[in-house]
Amino acid sequence: MIRVLIADDEDMIRTALAALLRLEPDLEVVAECRDGESAIAEAERVQPDVCLLDLEMPGLDGVDTAARVLRQVRTRCVIVTRHARPGVLRRALGAGVHGFLPKSRPADDVASVIREVATGRRYVDPEIAADALSDERSPLTDRELDVLRAGARGETIAEIAASLHLSAGTVRNHVSSVLGKLGLATRQQATIHARERGWI
Repeated sequence: MIRVLIADDEDMIRTALAALLRLEPDLEVVAECRDGESAIAEAERVQPDVCLLDLEMPGLDGVDTAARVLRQVRTRCVIVTRHARPGVLRRALGAGVHGFLPKSRPADDVASVIREVATGRRYVDPEIAADALSDERSPLTDRELDVLRAGARGETIAEIAASLHLSAGTVRNHVSSVLGKLGLATRQQATIHARERGWI
């Protein structure tokens, strides 16, 4: 049996995926988690063979969760996401993630990827891989991209600072650096520019 931990903050998606994976004769869902922190704690407790982690979770995202889990537990991590951006793929692979696929894939495909990763291989969705190979690299640092992500819905500097545990002055410095690097006038323009290029 391949023991699987699932972490996704969307209850319906997490429970539906768990139910579908439980129908597979060789897969056992040993934990279901709503966020990165609980996934780390559960991974330490249950020692799964594979952790299936949503990219977009509150607090720690899937990549940060995977990096921490992999430092503490002998397991393999697969990221699933609605927004499969090439820049995120590079970040995930850099963190040691073993699989990366979009949530649009059928449950049978997810089960196949879990099996492949459990045997020691890596899996990256072919379309995401092709996009990553042809995509231009971001000139922005990871922290600058974090600031753009945190403010993508028009959050204030204070709200971004609070969500990233930074001072407002530090956030303003990052925004200024982003605008300078991209030659743009507003944070909104920078966010649109970064989204169009798959950086966030």
